[in-house]
Amino acid sequence: MLLFAAVHGGLYVKKIVFVCVENSNRSQMAEAFARIHGSGKVEAYSAGSRPSGRVNPKAIESMREIGYDLSTHCSKGLDRFNGQVVDVAVTMGCGDECPAVLAAERVEWQIPDPRELPPEQFRDVRNLIESKVKALIQAITVLPASV
Repeated sequence: MLLFAAVHGGLYVKKIVFVCVENSNRSQMAEAFARIHGSGKVEAYSAGSRPSGRVNPKAIESMREIGYDLSTHCSKGLDRFNGQVVDVAVTMGCGDECPAVLAAERVEWQIPDPRELPPEQFRDVRNLIESKVKALIQAITVLPASV
């Protein structure tokens, strides 16, 4: 559905918001992966229902390992999306903690909060998020054959 997609350079760009509770781990990494793998196809954002005010240093380190500087991100609340419609809202295992965002499509990913995990398990969650983001971008940016 291209209903809410922005037009950039003649291309439809889908708006995605990744939501978790604190906006310090999962949603931050998902936003980063969407920027990496969806450049020119999606506009990626992240937010938290109760933002922590900081990005977890473990998330910053985990993304640094693959060449992405997450230290430039900041923990943000959902208030910046009040009244704005996005193409896809992805909630990340936060259940009732993540209030509704106006979205053409809603997706729930059951992803464990890696906050207290040791580095190897944190990387496993990071890699799971990357694979889900890649699949989402592929699914939402495929144009019908008639276009």
